[in-house]
Amino acid sequence: MIGAIFGDIVGSRYEFRNTKTKNFELFSKGCHFTDDSVMTLAVANALLQYDRTQSLNIFQDILITSMHTYGNAYPYAGYGGNFSWWLIKKSRVPYQSFGNGSAMRVSPVAWYANSLEEAISLAKASAEVTHNHPEGIKGAVVTAGAAYLARTGASKEEIREFVEAYYTLNFTLDEIRPTYTFDVSCQGSVPQAMQAFLESVSFEDAIRNAVSIGGDSDTIAAITGAVAEAFYGMTEEQKEKAQSYLSDSLRKTVSEFDGKYKSKA
Repeated sequence: MIGAIFGDIVGSRYEFRNTKTKNFELFSKGCHFTDDSVMTLAVANALLQYDRTQSLNIFQDILITSMHTYGNAYPYAGYGGNFSWWLIKKSRVPYQSFGNGSAMRVSPVAWYANSLEEAISLAKASAEVTHNHPEGIKGAVVTAGAAYLARTGASKEEIREFVEAYYTLNFTLDEIRPTYTFDVSCQGSVPQAMQAFLESVSFEDAIRNAVSIGGDSDTIAAITGAVAEAFYGMTEEQKEKAQSYLSDSLRKTVSEFDGKYKSKA
């Protein structure tokens, strides 16, 4: 989960000023947490309240309330137009989105789940409260599933096989970097984020890969970071650096979730 937040903060500076190189300063003036981090922690907060013996409908009800609470506490975090209205109206109805918001917020599911099947079912449920389009659901499922496999010892080959059951990864980052542009859809950003992880050699390298292709940099790096953290781990310095950008209340959620789930993973 903190890997997604790390990626969000690093990528935030480059979201509308893309860089097409891996040689950039990770944390610098202009870096900040965005809606990616806020909603990731809203999912974490919901999972802290949820008991897996309860139905997924109850999880979704808890999650909607958590997303409203966290989202309206940080109203200028950079939400998309439709999601902003969903927050403001405190709607409890999904709106058929296939945007990458479902994928960027889902990483806590990978640490909560006790099986790949549970990770997939929770990811689907977490997406459906807003992103109930098949592509929106797919993006969340792939991100959570890949991160779950990564944290439970799967190889990159096994993770690639899982991802390719949903997306075709018939490209390299070098091939797409010159022409890849801003795309906030799941289908236009989740495969690229997965490839950024698969081509990496370390957690930091994965984040640099993700930012270097341009596009929706904070969200692509958040999605990549979710899987990269689960696969490589993160240093305490990396974790502390990312959390230093968060508010006290957001850091508290990180601490509570890590203490309850990640320490047991």
